[in-house]
Amino acid sequence: MNAKIDKITEDLSLITLNPPIDGFENFISAWLFQGEITFLVDVGPASTADGLLSVLAEAGVENLDYILLTHIHLDHAGAIGQIAAAFPATPIVCHPAGIPHLIEPARLWEGTRKVLGNTANGYGPIQAVAGERFLDAQEFASKDIEPVITPGHASHHVSYRTPNYLFAGETGGVYYAISAQRFYLRPATPPRFFLDTALHSVDLLIDCLPAVICYGHYGLKEGAVEMLKIHRSQLLLWEKIIKEIIEHPQGQDPTQACMHKLLEADSLMANFHDLSDAVQAKEKYFIQNSIKGFAGCLKGGE
Repeated sequence: MNAKIDKITEDLSLITLNPPIDGFENFISAWLFQGEITFLVDVGPASTADGLLSVLAEAGVENLDYILLTHIHLDHAGAIGQIAAAFPATPIVCHPAGIPHLIEPARLWEGTRKVLGNTANGYGPIQAVAGERFLDAQEFASKDIEPVITPGHASHHVSYRTPNYLFAGETGGVYYAISAQRFYLRPATPPRFFLDTALHSVDLLIDCLPAVICYGHYGLKEGAVEMLKIHRSQLLLWEKIIKEIIEHPQGQDPTQACMHKLLEADSLMANFHDLSDAVQAKEKYFIQNSIKGFAGCLKGGE
């Protein structure tokens, strides 16, 4: 099955969603909270929708109080059509800028195919959802869940804070646990990217003083404030390195030169070579995409 569920704490489970793409194993997730209320954070791609529904049934989930979307990229929201149909009474919380693209997803799907190519095909096409199903995250109010608007990775990105957890989506970067003490962390900064906006979003999450951060990619980490602070410093390091290479290219391909230097100089990515070959290949693609986001920002937001 292309999904599995692991109970992390008494009320929180990590759902791993594995689309049919090399290197994407243990990379895409949804989070299931089962306490006084039951909610799902993100739904993954359309190609893993059946697996997600199977593990929700395995966990005894018959009703969801909310589906919370961090953003509408297809690895986070692509299965929303199937999951919304399976839970027809559940409201879907989403940034208002993303809602129209989920009501009429043709442009979102075609744009994703244009940018991601075969990866998009591995995610599968997104199905439309009726507009009345959505709640505007900017106006959403609940005693249990606080949306925090966190553009940076995407203009329509929302993080969600509960008393015990911070569901950060990609605001805190992409995280891989290598061992109990060692991890890999990289920015998720695709075009169009604006560094000041991203830093402000990280600062908003730091100000929440979370104890535990739940990443969209991938897993949970205690010491959330420290993790957010080191990611903030990482963003500034990337700005410094990429700016230097762009301004002094020395005849090299700037994207490749940046990637080489970042893998050498960024201690948070020092464990890159401990990843499998397939994961390294996937990560190289996304590192290059994140470098392009920084380059566009440094050239004036192009």
